[in-house]
Amino acid sequence: MDKIRQIAIYGKGGIGKSTISGNLTAALSFMGINPAQAGCDPKADSVNALMGGKFIDTISDITREFGNSEESLNKAIYHGFNNILCLESGGPAPGQGCAGRGVLVALDLIKQYKIFERNNINMVVYDVLGDIVCGGFAQPVRHGFAEEVYIVTSGEYMSLYAANNIAISIKHFVEQGLNVRIGGIIGNLRNIENEQEIIENFAQRLKIPIIQIIPRSEYVQKSEIQGKTVIEAFSDSDQAKVYFELARKIYNNENKFIPEPLSKPELIGILNREKVWI
Repeated sequence: MDKIRQIAIYGKGGIGKSTISGNLTAALSFMGINPAQAGCDPKADSVNALMGGKFIDTISDITREFGNSEESLNKAIYHGFNNILCLESGGPAPGQGCAGRGVLVALDLIKQYKIFERNNINMVVYDVLGDIVCGGFAQPVRHGFAEEVYIVTSGEYMSLYAANNIAISIKHFVEQGLNVRIGGIIGNLRNIENEQEIIENFAQRLKIPIIQIIPRSEYVQKSEIQGKTVIEAFSDSDQAKVYFELARKIYNNENKFIPEPLSKPELIGILNREKVWI
């Protein structure tokens, strides 16, 4: 079996990673690919739109109740829209542990029992909480599960700040000798003033290309109310075409980059449309 291609989608909490990840895997499933989506966030809502709006049992929940056996882990494996394999790492009970540690335990179990290999998966999308400064949420790249990262950002300061922190972490991992690179930036628009220009300036300064700009669309909210992806609910819409285009670009992307992170004054300068060098 060929090596499974594994990518990680990172970005600030609430920036739309799960929406993008779900529509990305849905689009990939129509391209002759057998994809899986693994949610790496204690909220465990990454695959909801692939599962008819339902929350699935997480690996953390299942292993706490039934132990770490292969039989137990199988209880946390689901198949959603278009037979996409869906998993959620979950996390500890509130206030009782490190959520990032839960991600690593879940990923190690997936690897130990060859979940993706046994299900003939050839591409995995990890949807990861953007606070990569927490070592736990860096695990998908730190432990070699995903060597290809895509950063989601809007043109808002805190989103760019989180994206820059992710870039800092990726560069640090590269300097440690890890084979992780950034495949591109995904601009998820919030319709603020000069937003696309801000994201383009940020990407240029980071020396990372924009792989896709995703416009704000009412179809996203309408589809999620139905518990579906845009790909499933509004397959003929312009928004669905954007997600199909993103899937094609990522699938065909052979270029990977080492970022050049910005200082805080440089970030502020981008928002002010000024050049600030400190």
